[in-house]
Amino acid sequence: MQTLIKIIIAYLIFFTHSVYASFILIPMDAVTQTNHLKAYGITYWSLQQGNKVQWLLNYEGGSFLLEDNEATRNECKIRGVTFQVISDTQAIQILEKISSPSQNMDAIILEKAPKIAVYSPKSKLPWDDAVTLVLTYAEIPFDVIYDEDVLDEKLLFYEWLHLHHEDFTGQYGRFYGAYRRAPWYIEQKKEAEELAFKLGYSKVSQEKLAVALKIRDFVVGGGFMFAMCSATDSFDIALAAEGVDICESMFDGDPSELDYQQKINFNKTFAFKNFKLVRNPVVYEFSSIDMTSKRKIKRTNDYFSLQEYSAKWDPIPTMLCQNHTQLIKGFMGQTTSFDRITVKSNVLVMGENKSNKEARYIHGVKGKGMFTFYGGHDPEDYQHRIGDLKTELDLHPNSPGYRLILNNVLFPAAKKKKQKT
Repeated sequence: MQTLIKIIIAYLIFFTHSVYASFILIPMDAVTQTNHLKAYGITYWSLQQGNKVQWLLNYEGGSFLLEDNEATRNECKIRGVTFQVISDTQAIQILEKISSPSQNMDAIILEKAPKIAVYSPKSKLPWDDAVTLVLTYAEIPFDVIYDEDVLDEKLLFYEWLHLHHEDFTGQYGRFYGAYRRAPWYIEQKKEAEELAFKLGYSKVSQEKLAVALKIRDFVVGGGFMFAMCSATDSFDIALAAEGVDICESMFDGDPSELDYQQKINFNKTFAFKNFKLVRNPVVYEFSSIDMTSKRKIKRTNDYFSLQEYSAKWDPIPTMLCQNHTQLIKGFMGQTTSFDRITVKSNVLVMGENKSNKEARYIHGVKGKGMFTFYGGHDPEDYQHRIGDLKTELDLHPNSPGYRLILNNVLFPAAKKKKQKT
């Protein structure tokens, strides 16, 4: 009885300014929800309107509890999101169930819609970015920023930063071997060099390092960073190689240092350790971090599993792993996945393929901030190639792989709750 009283009091305090007798439950299970991806957009929109939201961890796939009003109902109908109007009594019963010590569930208050930045060049590139695609599809607003903005301290205006498919080492994505004569590669290289010179750097690698260091400071200062594909390992490689020339002459005009592998400082990285850099410039690979060339998995068997955490004791990884399935389809990328032996011991491996000893989805803390690295390029395009058409998310509104991206988008909105482990 005391537990129920506490729940009722907390519930009334949470919705203290509401005069409604009903609430909107957005279920996120596999059967009920017709559009999981747009459900995140509704939740973000509700926060923008100044409404109260609770994220019900592990309840029906990580459902959302919103204040009921006509505007929110209409928005759900317009966007094709399944929702249920429930009474305050029903809501209290749900929260009572969630609060039970026997249930691996928790209710997390979402306070404010985070301001989002996507790090991406302004010019059109020959590939698409999964995060930009899903943010646009979910109708979650974001700003596109690039090197000039980062070096001009514009990151201070944002809570969440996504790193586009990017090369922070100054090796132009390691596309030299296959695409050095392609018009888009030549133009991209020219633009990168012109930008570096404009910003006062003699090499692209030096300018990209400066950007990586600013992003590092953003995270250390309390920001949230999310990266996919080659932005994950190239970012850490750039940090580890600070002050060391690892670029061959076709990238920066002079040879690399002969013994550069011995000069790599793994203490500077976010997630990875003890990796070996690939010296051959025509090989489409940065280092031994990536598992792409080491994978022995048939496409039909290519899945990775999400870890299960205690919602009440470990809310952060629980939020980041909310889904309507624990098994996620695998997908390729320049950086497909991470060799487990290169992942630092203080980094959480939240998604992995144990049979191939590869991590797919990892999370860590750096200073006052946090980062998440997600291997692969597009969760609904198994082997997205340069020039392929972009993924149409109208065909994949319930994508569990894309849900992991959106978990990270909403994560900074959560009311800070001290982690117990």
